[in-house]
Amino acid sequence: MAVDLFAGIAVRDLPAALVWYEQLFGSPPAFLPNDTEAVWELAEHRYVYIELLPERAGHAMHTAFVDDLDTRLAQVAARGLEPAKRETYANGVRKVIYRDPDGNEFSFGGGPEPAEPADS
Repeated sequence: MAVDLFAGIAVRDLPAALVWYEQLFGSPPAFLPNDTEAVWELAEHRYVYIELLPERAGHAMHTAFVDDLDTRLAQVAARGLEPAKRETYANGVRKVIYRDPDGNEFSFGGGPEPAEPADS
């Protein structure tokens, strides 16, 4: 069964959110379906969209797991965003949380930190 995912995030100020999500994702939206939405394709058939819905803004919580979390974090930092929070679970899985101007959370998750090479 094929699955397409559209994960929505309500925002109060669309122009400000566009700037912030472009910094987070590193590109402009893949497409603008109308005057109140912007859509990014994170991977094939997996999309995140923001929509101007002021009365619902600030409650989203999404996490995308990536292969190289440290590289992703460095790229986002180079674009001017810093995480609001970092978590490491007992199994070593890491989660790094960013908060947009409305308080919506978008996180990147990944495996344990790479092990330091053993001294020979």
